[in-house]
Amino acid sequence: MGRTSAHLLSVLSILSLLALLSLFVLPVYSTSRQTLHHQTTAKKTGFRVTLHHVDHGMNLTKLERLQRGIKRGKHRVQRLNAMVLAAKSDSSSSSSVFESPVRAGNGEFLMQLSIGTPPNAFSAIMDTGSDLIWTQCLPCETCFDQPTPIFDPRNSSSFSKLSCSSQLCEALPQSTCSDGCEYFYGYGDYSSTQGVLATETFAFGDDVKVLVNGIGFGCGGDNEGDGFSQGAGLVGLGRGPLSLVSQLKEPKFSYCLTSMDDTKTSSLLMGSLASVNTTSFGAKVTTPLMKNPSQPSFYYLSLEGISVGGSLLSIEKDTFALQKDGSGGLIIDSGTTITYLEKKAFDIVKEEFTSQINLPVDKTGSQGLDLCFNLPKDSTSVEVPKLSFHFKNDAVLELPPENYILSDSTLGVLCLALGSSSGMSIFGNIQQQNLLVVHDLSKETLSFVPTQCDQL
Repeated sequence: MGRTSAHLLSVLSILSLLALLSLFVLPVYSTSRQTLHHQTTAKKTGFRVTLHHVDHGMNLTKLERLQRGIKRGKHRVQRLNAMVLAAKSDSSSSSSVFESPVRAGNGEFLMQLSIGTPPNAFSAIMDTGSDLIWTQCLPCETCFDQPTPIFDPRNSSSFSKLSCSSQLCEALPQSTCSDGCEYFYGYGDYSSTQGVLATETFAFGDDVKVLVNGIGFGCGGDNEGDGFSQGAGLVGLGRGPLSLVSQLKEPKFSYCLTSMDDTKTSSLLMGSLASVNTTSFGAKVTTPLMKNPSQPSFYYLSLEGISVGGSLLSIEKDTFALQKDGSGGLIIDSGTTITYLEKKAFDIVKEEFTSQINLPVDKTGSQGLDLCFNLPKDSTSVEVPKLSFHFKNDAVLELPPENYILSDSTLGVLCLALGSSSGMSIFGNIQQQNLLVVHDLSKETLSFVPTQCDQL
């Protein structure tokens, strides 16, 4: 009997010990799958997203694609310059009259993503020239046609409106407070989006989906204009707090754009995948990213000169300088098709190409570009001078001919894929073809890595 009592006491002691240990062990295993998943995605949000050109799938020649892009690009350049002028006017004016801020809008590449729980897949414009992430939402007061069903937040268990005191709401350029934080973005061509600022679970990536909880976005119930009809909204990748890059707190992202006439898709690489090992066929060129306090979302580069045919052109050094009032400078932009240079610099570049290319100038202007040449009917190839951009820190980017020369033997023309602008200069996406463009926000640098983007 004493032995039985001792045995019972031993068993009870062991059970008591296990119960005590469970106080420390059980919380580890009682953590919900959702919490564990959020921790995993928060630590590693590296992903790759396929990009489709907005004219993807259309039966167009390379020149026709370029002309369509230039038409969109001219509107975008006007908006970008309007943003700078508006900021300049605001800083020098004491007027109490408030005007709705103008955003760049549009873009040239669509990315795939999903929103909500359960997830709803849609495509949106990737835009390095703006910050806000937004998509159309039901119920719609006004919505444009989109290729996928419009997101209904009432069917998502992870949708949550943001309060007016939230940091993201305070980061909006214009907001009102009624049913939560309400936003309005105008894009300068009568396109606009208006709705509530909220948070949602987003899914990114092609092969492996990465879920990220609590991403702030605009849920637009009143969206007007035709500037976004290719997709269902926009994903801002600018430098401001509302952008996807800022919200993910990832120090790096990159993109790699295939040739304009290529049927292959392009890529956006985020976080740990941004500097993916590639088969490079040229030296990496790295230059500092500059900041403009009046336009903090843009990625400014310091362009110090341009060479044509190996000769450094006589362009005044301050031509591309960022001025104290926020005007001037050069931004790199994924949403503008061709590079636009300050007019006095473009005129020098144009004159040099005219003198070095031994062909008659096409003066009809029918191609929509500032400089075109007439090709001889029997020509199979034409020698063109090299074009190099000289950025700060001796970073010289020499472009392959296909990144600045377009020819159409059927039409008998050869054109320079550059244009002139007044004020801001823009380094466009034609010039970025087959370059891995790496934005390192911790080092505040931008690198060009020559890459065969369709093999990435």
